[in-house]
Amino acid sequence: MAGGEARILLLSEPRTMDPAVIGNVYASGALIGNALYGTLMTDDEAGEIHYSMAESFESADNGKTFELKLRPGLVFSDGTPLNADAVKFNWDRTKEPATGSASRADAAMIASSEVVDDVTLRVTLVTPVPKYSEAIVTSTLNWIASPAALRKGGPAFDENPIGAGPFTLQNWARQDNMRLVKNPRYWDAPRPYLDSLVLRPAQDSNQRYNTLLTGGADLAVDSSWINLGKADEAGLPVDFLPASGGIVAALNTRRAPFDDVRARQAVAKALDMDALNLAVWNGSARMATTLFTDSSPFYSPTPLQKTDKATAQKLFDELAAEGKPVSFSFTTTPASENRKMAENIQAQLSAFKNVKFQVRVIEVAEFSALRTSHDYDAVLTSSMFLDPDPRLPTTLLGGSSANLSMLDDPQLNESLLAGRTATTVEERKKAYDRVQARLTEVVPMIFFARGPLGAISARNVGGVTQYGLGSLLPEKLWIQS
Repeated sequence: MAGGEARILLLSEPRTMDPAVIGNVYASGALIGNALYGTLMTDDEAGEIHYSMAESFESADNGKTFELKLRPGLVFSDGTPLNADAVKFNWDRTKEPATGSASRADAAMIASSEVVDDVTLRVTLVTPVPKYSEAIVTSTLNWIASPAALRKGGPAFDENPIGAGPFTLQNWARQDNMRLVKNPRYWDAPRPYLDSLVLRPAQDSNQRYNTLLTGGADLAVDSSWINLGKADEAGLPVDFLPASGGIVAALNTRRAPFDDVRARQAVAKALDMDALNLAVWNGSARMATTLFTDSSPFYSPTPLQKTDKATAQKLFDELAAEGKPVSFSFTTTPASENRKMAENIQAQLSAFKNVKFQVRVIEVAEFSALRTSHDYDAVLTSSMFLDPDPRLPTTLLGGSSANLSMLDDPQLNESLLAGRTATTVEERKKAYDRVQARLTEVVPMIFFARGPLGAISARNVGGVTQYGLGSLLPEKLWIQS
């Protein structure tokens, strides 16, 4: 099983190797970050934390302070030590707005940090977050790069990113492929099992599946409900992580038209999710009709939104009569299914009067800039989680840099924080029931489908393991020759 090279298809290409910027989710550079920088910790479907480069991450005061313990003797690929100072540098840097990290909101939960010794970092949070370990697992805080290399910055770092992961970068031909080779200094020998990886972006879902099916690739990170279904029918191995929340349109509540709650309610009520499912996924998607999946302890059957075309038209007419006709652009990426979603929404809204809809397509790499520019009316993004804390509050709390709707609603804030700090499942469920009820009223985002956090592999590939939000671990992969 040891040795060999895996050809892997990704959903997008990162614009940089900077670990703070890549994005630790299935749709961005999660596999690349894990390959170059390794992981401090991971989790499983049950939400249990598993430690890797960290030995522990514990709180003795219900989430106000945490102490991170590293494995002794960790080194970066250039032989320099990966110690508590390096972790502090990376985490502090992620907090800085100038870094442009998608995980800034997660890092901003840390008020201060103190290096206790080479392997120990003590962090104090702004407010208690008992499940803060999940913020590490699902964000770029899980990846630590060499501070010396990061200080060089820009092209110099992209050409030679120094991490402590299972692989190092050999070459990167942008818009083509990236080749990674085994890191002989990786801490967890005999992993990685493979000698090298060749990574290539494949945004078109049909092309991605056909390339894998015809032997042009060994594994594909895939977020297509259609592809996952076809692979399953063809007998190809499929690894799938179920998650609550889903793919959403975040509505910018700080500018017209969505600064008026009626505009948000009108669009939500105008859309037929069954029709969207049929048009985009041939009816195969699991739609996000509720905030939590029915397997979650926090599940509530209350629907997030209901189609009501008559009320939608009434609201569109009411706003137009006041001189505020609904006109907005929908920002998405070039991925084929995202385009189909935008086109179907456009077709559905065209049946209504007093509403205009425009599609705006940008590259995945440009999305991080939206968190600071807020230059969008509605943007296709995601709010997915296994446990709701801290991911759900991160995307919904007023003042959070990850809150793309920018809604600051006191009732919603109170319920989210109550769910975060409650000490029993019953108390947390009551709080999250209030969250879901409030979401249906103020509509900061429109939920579409559950996020298919998946990977499809050839039959001779093994060790396919995901954690967090569809973050694939390359060190466990092997190919049977």
